[in-house]
Amino acid sequence: MCIALKYGVWNISAPQISAVNALVGCGYSPLTAMILSARGLSDKRTAENYLGTNCPMPDPFLMTDMALAAGRVGLAMSKGEKIAVFGDYDVDGITATCLLSDFLRRHGADCIHYIPGRMEEGYGLNPMAIHALHEQGVKLIVTVDCGITALQEAELCKKLGIDLVITDHHECKDTLPDAVAVVDPHRCDGGYPHKNLSGVGVAFKLAAALCGSQEEVLEDYADMVCLGTVADVMTLQGENRVFVARGLQSLRNTRRPGIAALMKESGCTPEQINATSIGFMLAPRINAAGRMGKVELATELFLTKDAERATYLARALCDLNRQRQQVETEIYAEAIAMIPKDHTPEAIVLAGETWHQGVVGIVASRISEEYSCPTFLVCMDGDHGKASSRSFGGFNLFSALSTLSPLLESYGGHELAAGFTIARDQIDNFREAICALAREYYADNLCRTTLDIDCVVKPEILTVAGIDSLAALEPCGNGCPKPVLAMERMYIEKLTMVGGGRHMRLRLRQGRYALNAIHFSATVQTASVQTGDTVDVAFAPQINEFRGDRTVQLNVIDIRPSCVAPCSPDAGSYLALKNGTITADAAAALLPERSTLGMVWRYLAGAPAPLEETPMCLCRKIVRWSGCSLSLGQLLTCLDIFADVKLLELQQHHKYLIIRLTNSGEKADLNASQTMQRLRQAKES
Repeated sequence: MCIALKYGVWNISAPQISAVNALVGCGYSPLTAMILSARGLSDKRTAENYLGTNCPMPDPFLMTDMALAAGRVGLAMSKGEKIAVFGDYDVDGITATCLLSDFLRRHGADCIHYIPGRMEEGYGLNPMAIHALHEQGVKLIVTVDCGITALQEAELCKKLGIDLVITDHHECKDTLPDAVAVVDPHRCDGGYPHKNLSGVGVAFKLAAALCGSQEEVLEDYADMVCLGTVADVMTLQGENRVFVARGLQSLRNTRRPGIAALMKESGCTPEQINATSIGFMLAPRINAAGRMGKVELATELFLTKDAERATYLARALCDLNRQRQQVETEIYAEAIAMIPKDHTPEAIVLAGETWHQGVVGIVASRISEEYSCPTFLVCMDGDHGKASSRSFGGFNLFSALSTLSPLLESYGGHELAAGFTIARDQIDNFREAICALAREYYADNLCRTTLDIDCVVKPEILTVAGIDSLAALEPCGNGCPKPVLAMERMYIEKLTMVGGGRHMRLRLRQGRYALNAIHFSATVQTASVQTGDTVDVAFAPQINEFRGDRTVQLNVIDIRPSCVAPCSPDAGSYLALKNGTITADAAAALLPERSTLGMVWRYLAGAPAPLEETPMCLCRKIVRWSGCSLSLGQLLTCLDIFADVKLLELQQHHKYLIIRLTNSGEKADLNASQTMQRLRQAKES
């Protein structure tokens, strides 16, 4: 059985002793200091800059066109013109819409809000919505979290006599819409120092520009800015840390009946609220409104002042989320049944006639993680389909779709998530072409999954007080992640299955120190471990509270058998050899000794046939079996040498190597290997 490593490579950082000592001297706990040092922070100043939640917020007017935007909105307010705030149907867009429309109404504006229907209108400004707003007498449209690519829609607004102010946070293209103002921190002609604002963050800046006081607006709307910033996975550095820290304080003492009701219905107590609980408990329920075509439930939840109505809306959102989960389960089951059982393609492209457009993106994400490849799910409607896709292992979706644009009717998105429309008769051609692109990409990217680990620790440092001290890192999220630690050579003293056999509880020991661990969604079979094994474990440290007793618990992220010798994932020299760019020194280091070739061959000869493993799993197995060091590049070189002289057949399929020994007992001259000859020539060049 393959070692079931979830992550092919563990990138483990190393704290610097001098930095740890300096940070401890500044008042940080030893564990916190180790993590900060591992993240490149060496003293009080750099740590405070990284963790600070009170940094000054830049002037909104540093953003290009902010003066024009605030001036036009202010003019509309003074003249009593009807304003429409036009948003998006995700958490960021909903909070941005509610923040700006509520702010404008509270300051006397004649303001309505509009969020397009996901199924009927799709994302962003569209002719249907513009005509509807024109008929309602709207003179000014202000977009939030959308609009930066609305070139044709801007022309339609101008033709109808509607002024357009765009506020967005997505990447700008070469040509901007012809609007009164285009406010986006990503503008190449902009001088705003903080590029990674969310859509609601930009809406906040416009409100602050109109108000004249950022502090006053933040006091009123920190909760909304926090929710949108966290849900849209913005980098929690600089200004965003201020938004989230202040927002969490506001959420713990919320004055909005809707938010209070949603927290109660979702089981999120004020004491529990943090960026993680927002991401996993509150955001999915708010997003469910947009995904299931009832976004008005979410907007009303934020804006209502009626506690009874708030309870109804919160329950409705929770019900919608359960419906979304059911639909997701059904689509997932249908999609999985379509994947060939005998082999997994390099990219998964599936189409369904009844799939829900608002849910397929979640399913695509789940499948891409499980099958370790980019996934494209197409919702068919007659002769055309709309697809949602998710990347895996760094495969650039936007670049791939750009390459294959002749096969598509339209496309958009970014590196990790994208969507497109396609004619039914082009789906097979697209599937073939995208698989070819993925196959080429992964041929040079042997380890698709990487886990970033802050540092290796000893069990004695994992005390309740030490883990409590990690609160200094909050708020945690993108850019300041929750700590991920590793321990090496831990003995599995006890192993039991819990949760109906779905999860694995472990008792890990090293010398006189023993710790409890939980490995969710893992079994003895899938993790390929058992009582008595010595393992390395990657984990998130946490405190388990039971009947008032607080103990340390490890939330296991990945687990692997310990190796007594080095087992490096480095394959750079091997790839350089394959593409003809290897240096003489690298060739000399990569050229395997006969003892290394013999070690690898003896392992293969004793393994069950055919052997099917991921490259890194196979490398770790050989090191563990032999007790000798081996790098991934050395292993792949040995395999190529054996294949050259017909000792074995080697295939790479998806993320696996398939190895079949073919030698009938006759000796083979390894010096005749083309790989061996290229290495020797490169070494001598």
